[in-house]
Amino acid sequence: MIIPENERSKEPMKGERVLSHPDMVRANEWILSDAYKPPERDFCIFVPCAKVKPYHASPSHKMYDRIIFSILKPEEVHIVTFGTCGVTPRELDEEYPFMHYEFMLGRCNVASVKDEFVRNESKRLARYLEKTRHCYRHRVAYCIGDFRKAMEKALTLTNIKVDIVPRPETLEANVQLDKPFKFGSLSRRPYLQDLSDALTTLKGVPPRTVGVTERSINDTDWYLI
Repeated sequence: MIIPENERSKEPMKGERVLSHPDMVRANEWILSDAYKPPERDFCIFVPCAKVKPYHASPSHKMYDRIIFSILKPEEVHIVTFGTCGVTPRELDEEYPFMHYEFMLGRCNVASVKDEFVRNESKRLARYLEKTRHCYRHRVAYCIGDFRKAMEKALTLTNIKVDIVPRPETLEANVQLDKPFKFGSLSRRPYLQDLSDALTTLKGVPPRTVGVTERSINDTDWYLI
């Protein structure tokens, strides 16, 4: 338990205040301190938080997992969620406060809130990267939008390499100017293909095609996306 029940703030965990809520700040400081011991793995994969909680049970995270674990073994991977929640290793995503807030940054149109998020989240990500410098061989971040801005800014604060996907050229090729969010969802097949390609390249195995194929008609594995 990161924050004992009798020590939790009575302040509601709703709306943009979530980003600076005392318990969210405290939980992230705990993770970034020596109190949290990250595992040593070949791969760290950063994925954005989800509306459904716990994150690992959300449709989007299940989709990412089908790609990730078709290429890598569970013991090779540490999945870390980031975003509204700060920096949340998957094994902690059922802990308070990560299960208990209500706010979606993607639906926020207040520029000052989004700018503050990028500024603060980039610092947390940089601190996590430094803390885990010797824990992982490879790091991949799957993100777009403000989450991607935060990760890119974090990389200016440290010299640790992180491969960010989807690739810029893939994003540009899939712009939808008539949509509120022009790059759409990370569930789009071209983006998932970039994630798969990044992992197969780093793993040194042949590339795979993401999507339903003749081979996968009756399959329930990662091809059925």
